[in-house]
Amino acid sequence: QVQLVESGGGLVQAGGSLRLSCAASGRIFSFNTMAWYRQAPGKQRELVAGITRVGSTNYADSVKGRFTISRDNAKNTVYLQMNSLKPEDTAVYYCNAIRNVVDYWGQGTQVTVSS
Repeated sequence: QVQLVESGGGLVQAGGSLRLSCAASGRIFSFNTMAWYRQAPGKQRELVAGITRVGSTNYADSVKGRFTISRDNAKNTVYLQMNSLKPEDTAVYYCNAIRNVVDYWGQGTQVTVSS
């Protein structure tokens, strides 16, 4: 049973920074891809950033240059460094992992950016 546990969310002023962490119960190297998604109230869940097993990354256009996804295989943890936060970044952020064709999700962590 795979478990993903997010942490690091909170309330921050616009222009500030947060670092989200996603701790996996298994070896993250076993996952093909790990990613961060977010869902704002009344909106669909959207991909924020992803990282493959070999370290290739991709980002939503709205966060390019501000957010950085990284992974620490030794700690089985994936991070999302979020800088220059904007009110429109307010959402619940979810960690996602894909192994073969199976999706795993964390419970989410709230990020609120005040103007």
